[in-house]
Amino acid sequence: MSNQEDPQKFKPFIPAEKILPEFTKTSLFVGILLAVVFGGANAYLGLKVGMTISASIPAAVISMGIIRGILRRDSILENNLVQTIGSAGESVAAGVIFTIPALYIWAKEWGTDAPSLLSITIIAMIGGILGVLFMVPLRKALIVQEHANLPYPEGTACAEVLLAGEEGGEKTKTTFMGLGIGAVYKFLSEGFKLFPNEIETKISGYKGAAIGVDVLPSLLGVGFIVGPRISAYMLGGGILGWLVLIPLITYLGDLAPIIVPPATVPIQQMGHWDIWFNYIKYVGAGAVAFGGIFSLITSLPLIIKTFKDVMKKYSNGMGEKQFLRTEQDMSMKILLIGIIAITVIMGILPVIPVGVMGAIVVVVFGFFFATVSSRIVGLIGSSNNPVSGMTIATLIITAFIFKSTGNDGQSGMIAALTVGGIVAIIAAIAGDSSQDLKTGFLVGATPKYQQYGEVIGVIVSALVIGGVLNLLNAAWEFGSTQLPAPQATLMKVIVEGVMGGSLPWIFVLVGGFLGVVFQILGLPVLPIAIGLYLPIHLSVGIMIGGLVRGLLNKKLNKAQKVEKEDIQSRIDSGVLYGSGLIAGEGVVGIILAIFTVVGVNLNLGINLGSIGSILFFGLLTYTLARQSIFKKVKNE
Repeated sequence: MSNQEDPQKFKPFIPAEKILPEFTKTSLFVGILLAVVFGGANAYLGLKVGMTISASIPAAVISMGIIRGILRRDSILENNLVQTIGSAGESVAAGVIFTIPALYIWAKEWGTDAPSLLSITIIAMIGGILGVLFMVPLRKALIVQEHANLPYPEGTACAEVLLAGEEGGEKTKTTFMGLGIGAVYKFLSEGFKLFPNEIETKISGYKGAAIGVDVLPSLLGVGFIVGPRISAYMLGGGILGWLVLIPLITYLGDLAPIIVPPATVPIQQMGHWDIWFNYIKYVGAGAVAFGGIFSLITSLPLIIKTFKDVMKKYSNGMGEKQFLRTEQDMSMKILLIGIIAITVIMGILPVIPVGVMGAIVVVVFGFFFATVSSRIVGLIGSSNNPVSGMTIATLIITAFIFKSTGNDGQSGMIAALTVGGIVAIIAAIAGDSSQDLKTGFLVGATPKYQQYGEVIGVIVSALVIGGVLNLLNAAWEFGSTQLPAPQATLMKVIVEGVMGGSLPWIFVLVGGFLGVVFQILGLPVLPIAIGLYLPIHLSVGIMIGGLVRGLLNKKLNKAQKVEKEDIQSRIDSGVLYGSGLIAGEGVVGIILAIFTVVGVNLNLGINLGSIGSILFFGLLTYTLARQSIFKKVKNE
């Protein structure tokens, strides 16, 4: 399945005129169950190490095992809806853990009450539902019209997994071979701890500079799917951060023992990771914010046109039944009523401490970052979605607004963080929803059923996540060595920095103006900004997969007409295999997260070190090349 089809000519796997079981009791039950499991597992994982794992592909694989394997039902649309609902749990958890734990830490410092279970539940529910609603008018603009430009790696991989299970034959073999190898690799690296999943080295004679690579199957698969161009832009951003800005800050810090907030120690005493965490992330957040603003401006005409077209059909008495099944979105009436009702509820309910001003900020920034998030995951996938960067930008501006209006005490800090928390959930859910809608677009799902399914997944996850947070905090306390909650701790420092006047705005502004420079030069801002915001280790891993794809692309461009079909078949085979690698890591990542929660330790006590990492990742890269560059593919 190529991503280069004209969206107007693209034909999904299940035609629009064909009706299959989709929104069923079975798909709802299994999806809800997976949403709860993935939400709880990812909440712990994120609070422990500061990252979560996209659950769409694991949910799709488990769904096939249950629905096709155990229940013997053969509707691909049921499987798709299960993964849509199931993945919502992970996204709600991601948005919540990036911010809400800071409220617990403040409660302990101030001697006040921790946030109530009801408050957390409503915050999670509001953010999640708004994330789904904001994505509805964006679907046509980002999923349909940008079909050839936004690959949505995990959404595409998820579709390939579902289709492989449906079609059988060589495609099934290739996809599940990748899944198996990715799963085994993940177990060897992060389960048995046989070798580290990160290699890093300092550059001798160039103080502060370091280079590294995360040797992960998912990065290799993402790089192949997105291709060399986007991979190179991301790596360019990483080089700017790690080989230009960090050494420059290190050099300047050596001139005098100064402390530059938000750091609490002199730059002289900081390593490259400390500088990245305290300064470069702000530069990256500023660049992401600019890229997002520009992306929203360029998308607005199509978004407005979509609204006008839909409302015009409704005003002419044409309901959603007049649309093809694969074009039916959630009713615009429900959409508008829902957004207005939620805004009013946020503004008046004391259990959501944001006030009228905060409610307006949530809606404005929520829609903005829903657009940004959806476009970003279209380029690099949900697992690499810089939700924390968008949250940082939101918190900085929100805290500044509250401080300017005199609301700069404890209540203002809580309100600012709550606004940031809701926007973080919106961004996370919008990114997840767009991946799911991409999968649905490829397999021929009904968008409105996916959107309603996402809402159900959000509601169920929101009802559970508060209890999970209370349980984890009671067991270890947020901010402790057992449960450091790194993202939430950073958000707490940012709000305190803005309210106390110690936030280094210069870094955010530098990032924003770097974005302006990229745009003037005609470069795509978001991929470079993301590479700047994320550790370079991720970009290098993605670039390796991109280079494998680049070799095939080069052959494709030079090939004669007869050869092009064979080379395109190899590319498609590589996409299938890369999708399997992403799926394998995702499934095992969830399993390992559950093992961590229940206390299962798989560490064998054998560590081959960096040599082992290079050897195994080299072999993994060779398997990708063997399944793409060197594979003789029989066109089916």
